[in-house]
Amino acid sequence: MNIKSRSKPYFIPEYSLTGDLLSFLTCNLQYRYQNKGTLPPSMPIQLWFGEFIHGVMEEAFLKWEAEKKEFPWNWELDIRPIEEMIDQRLRSRGLNSPPKQFCPEHLPEEKIGKYKLEDNPYHRIASARAEKAINIWGKDIFPLIKSTELLIKGIRDMPNYDEKLSRSNHYGINGVIDGLISVTPQDIKNITTTLLNNNNQDHNILESDIDKQKSLDLFGIETNENTDTNHFLELLKETPQVKEYLSNNKLDEFEIIIDYKGMKRPSVNSETFQHHKWQVLTYSWLRCQQKDAKEIPAGIILYLNELVPSTMDLIAIKEDIINDKNDVKISKKDMDSLFEWDGSEKYYPTLSDEFRINRSIRIIPINKQEQDEALLSFDKVVNNIESSLIKEQNGCKISKSWIGKADKRTCDACDFKMICQKNKGELDDITVP
Repeated sequence: MNIKSRSKPYFIPEYSLTGDLLSFLTCNLQYRYQNKGTLPPSMPIQLWFGEFIHGVMEEAFLKWEAEKKEFPWNWELDIRPIEEMIDQRLRSRGLNSPPKQFCPEHLPEEKIGKYKLEDNPYHRIASARAEKAINIWGKDIFPLIKSTELLIKGIRDMPNYDEKLSRSNHYGINGVIDGLISVTPQDIKNITTTLLNNNNQDHNILESDIDKQKSLDLFGIETNENTDTNHFLELLKETPQVKEYLSNNKLDEFEIIIDYKGMKRPSVNSETFQHHKWQVLTYSWLRCQQKDAKEIPAGIILYLNELVPSTMDLIAIKEDIINDKNDVKISKKDMDSLFEWDGSEKYYPTLSDEFRINRSIRIIPINKQEQDEALLSFDKVVNNIESSLIKEQNGCKISKSWIGKADKRTCDACDFKMICQKNKGELDDITVP
């Protein structure tokens, strides 16, 4: 009696847009050690803040949804409890907050109201960013949000499939939409256009002709008081491609994808700048696979560090302006303040609300051609990951299987820089489980 051997189980590799594809593009060797080798970074500052700000915005939305609390929110009473809850969640996962950026101590009730905000020892830069993100963007987008943390998945053909070598003939791709906004044309029509120059073609530019009371906060940022303008809808309305799309398609309702980034706005035309665009375009494709999806004319990236930039962020902004890699208009007043600053932490240059808000928002129009190009680009990334995995499985050294480049800021913060060819002539191989 002949017994047939059991066939191999059908396996479809699954890739996350941010956890796999964007991580691989940041540095494929670092991706190998951290994601495939399960070696966590020793000081995950960027990882911590990214998780922190996503959690804060999610919980802030749930609080607003339950209480419909008016903005602006008080930091000590409304925002600090959310921060402490998110920090505890991250600690339970082994992600500890960087002490210079966040105070992990509990804010006791007897301390509330005892400090001015700029003198409050509990209010550090991560808290300042959370406060600005909620009171600037939460005010605009929370009333429009349809759902948060929306999981989206799709299946694609495995690029360069080889029956003998490839692990599968398909691969899965997934992502999480931070916020999905539902907008009707009436929402757009009801917004006034007093803050925008209609002749300006740059959809990231916001110029105010309205006199406002302004004050400086701890980080040298001009804060406009008593403004009810929805900057999000204003900018969306004046984006040429979105305006044309809405004019040509009579829609009762449409959707906008929101993605939070706990980082500064990348230099224009940089690889990171392009990768973020691919991410939003791919999100739009994945969302369209779901039955309840509406038309998606645009996606929005919110670079939340721009609301309260750090010293290194400000230096990078100056470099972008000098090197013509800044895509956001800057006023003479902001330019003078930035270039008169000596780069120290003794004080911060005075930056207007308008400049920071415009640097923090990036509107990406969605069209079929660019969507297809983004998907093909990520197909290539999957092909490179699969090729590297197969090389390693066939006995090739890690250093020879995973070869790529990374920018200086990534290398400076990397735990593996001492064994990397970017810092040494040859990459020393190490064994990772």
